[in-house]
Amino acid sequence: MKIILVGYMGSGKSAIGKQLATSLSFKFIDLDQAIAEETGSSISELFATKGELYFRKIERKMVEKILSDNSNLILATGGGTPCYGDMVQFLKSVAASTTVYLKTSNEELTRRLFNEKNKRPLIAHLNTEPLLNDFIKKHLFERSYYYNQSDLKIATDHRSIATIVADIEKNISF
Repeated sequence: MKIILVGYMGSGKSAIGKQLATSLSFKFIDLDQAIAEETGSSISELFATKGELYFRKIERKMVEKILSDNSNLILATGGGTPCYGDMVQFLKSVAASTTVYLKTSNEELTRRLFNEKNKRPLIAHLNTEPLLNDFIKKHLFERSYYYNQSDLKIATDHRSIATIVADIEKNISF
């Protein structure tokens, strides 16, 4: 069984994925971390030096490699992973898998991301909460089409990680 977590940055994919993996005794893989380990470069370095197209090619190869593993695992994707090429269709086609959209409002994402924006190159230049909120609104509008194709949609606003993990476990067919 593979559980593939999708959603915008700040939606909790890594934090929820780690706890879900512990709860289910599954392996946990953070896609961005796996790409950084494989390439020896951070995601922001790859974008800056090689460009987004190069990054998306590497990302696709890593997703295929990770999901070809026969282990039970939780994969926390990057925020843009399902939104390029045929990736969302590929994720949904993986045998014995469930895609889970961690649905978070733009207001909640703004609150979560504003204080850590300097760690996230995509939003580091946005100096006020209204600017960040507008940026997130635009991105969510563009990406929600892909996210909403997930098998399961779980709201995360004002909910603890433990509650969200329990909700996922309750709604997944093993």
